[in-house]
Amino acid sequence: MSRRCQVTGVGPRFGNHVSHSHRRTRRRFDANIQRKRYWVPSEGRHVTLRVSARGIKTIDQRGIEAVVAELRTRREI
Repeated sequence: MSRRCQVTGVGPRFGNHVSHSHRRTRRRFDANIQRKRYWVPSEGRHVTLRVSARGIKTIDQRGIEAVVAELRTRREI
């Protein structure tokens, strides 16, 4: 599975490890992805989402109903 947030779409970023001698090797910065279960009252069921910490805050602000409606238009769930 990809490490991508279903709400915000954030994925991994890439950069460099920099050692003490300043040798650079590539590395990967993964998003803080959590598997979270939400109750959707209009559907009368739980929905499990893979969301980042920012995505959880977005759901708290906008509400699960609005976010699920948007995900349905994008066909993510």
